[in-house]
Amino acid sequence: MRKFYAIIICGLTILNLPAKAQVFTPEDSLSTGLIRSQQATVISGYGEARYNIDTKRKSAEASLKRIVLFLGHKFNNNISLFTEMEMEDALVTSTGENDGTGGKGDISMEQAFLKFNLNPSTYIVAGLFIPRIGYINENHLPSTFNGVDRPFLEEQVIPATWREVGVGLYGQVRNISGLNYSVAVTNGLNSRNFSSASGLSGGKQAGQAVNGLNLGLSGSLLYYINNFRIQASGYLGGSTAEEKRVADSLMLNSGTFGNPVSLGEMNVQYSHNGIGIRVIGTFAHIENADAINRAYANNSPETMYGAYGELGYDLLFKKYHAAKSLILFGRYEFIDLGATVPINGIDNPANRKQYFIGGLTYKPIRGIAIKADYVRRITGEFNPALIVTPFPQQVPYFKNNGFVNTGIAYNF
Repeated sequence: MRKFYAIIICGLTILNLPAKAQVFTPEDSLSTGLIRSQQATVISGYGEARYNIDTKRKSAEASLKRIVLFLGHKFNNNISLFTEMEMEDALVTSTGENDGTGGKGDISMEQAFLKFNLNPSTYIVAGLFIPRIGYINENHLPSTFNGVDRPFLEEQVIPATWREVGVGLYGQVRNISGLNYSVAVTNGLNSRNFSSASGLSGGKQAGQAVNGLNLGLSGSLLYYINNFRIQASGYLGGSTAEEKRVADSLMLNSGTFGNPVSLGEMNVQYSHNGIGIRVIGTFAHIENADAINRAYANNSPETMYGAYGELGYDLLFKKYHAAKSLILFGRYEFIDLGATVPINGIDNPANRKQYFIGGLTYKPIRGIAIKADYVRRITGEFNPALIVTPFPQQVPYFKNNGFVNTGIAYNF
């Protein structure tokens, strides 16, 4: 599998050929004003708030999920700066002494990179950026996807939003209209924070001070043809984020690809006359998961996989042609975060999950989305061997549970 990804990535590096224009994804709506206007500095952003009801636990939660501020600056026609600062869950620290409002939030840089245009079809990014892996990872504006929450697969198997520090090359292929590529070198993951419950998600290093010599390689092919958007991407990277002395003491392989993680995905999207269809499948493998478990006792799995399919229809398309839309959608997701566990791991059937999601997305104008959906989650039984604190302190786990969600979102 590593050889397969290496061949893809090496092959992509030779595709730096001139074409007509750079390709932007919906996420670039934050920055197209900077590129297309004469304005040197642009402020933009997005945000979302949600209200969730857990039908089995008879509880509810309201949160300002995230606010993101984009600030971009164009030094000249070839060099630009892109930054996004994100705040999650509204409050990071208490607003006063003994007021009981300890913050659950988080402030972080989502992106901060320089973009260098090599020609009209090719550019380089350097800094903290989001590689083109999966769909939602690069296109996570809340008005670009259906449902109050992002698809579960692209949070639990593909650890979106997955940003790291590195260098990326993006471009188009000459003589094949609509075919685009990317290749990137970034820092790797941190296996200390892997787990059977959250997969690779905790291993994102997100631009923090990173130890170790591990690197990650990623590459993608993105093809636009007629009403289809077709993408395949792969990742191979080391996960030992420790200096050699510490890695040796933990009996972990160190170096560039120590304890490698590989991930592959393919997604297809179809859009025409108000009909939207999206499917995606992904597979991830953690080599030497047994050594990681021995070092950190975090119950890392060896393999994970998942897929989802979504169908949506814009009920207002015939009248407004997407200027205003009301999308009725349904999505089915299947995820197995512990498809294979190492000999020293503990299998947890609760990590085999099915999600049935249905709802509405109303967009009265571009950049505003009002959402409502119902999520039915069905899993296996939670393994009692993983229960640290027993009843009544242990929160009850329901194999079959329903959630009612409403939300609002914007981007400008």
